[in-house]
Amino acid sequence: MVAEFKNTRMKKYEMSDLGLMRYFLGIEVKQREIFISQEKYVAIFLKKFNMSAYKSAGTSMTVNEKLQ
Repeated sequence: MVAEFKNTRMKKYEMSDLGLMRYFLGIEVKQREIFISQEKYVAIFLKKFNMSAYKSAGTSMTVNEKLQ
């Protein structure tokens, strides 16, 4: 069904299939689950300010908690 829709749109409009989306507006996208990450943005930011070698620090935030 999705492939059929995609093929009809590609015939009607000039477009190409780039595969699964990996990043959108600087946010990492994982198709199988809802996952939001700005890891790539943070890496670029750290490199820009010569902080790539710094070690991460823990936070007081609860991890692996499901949002309702």
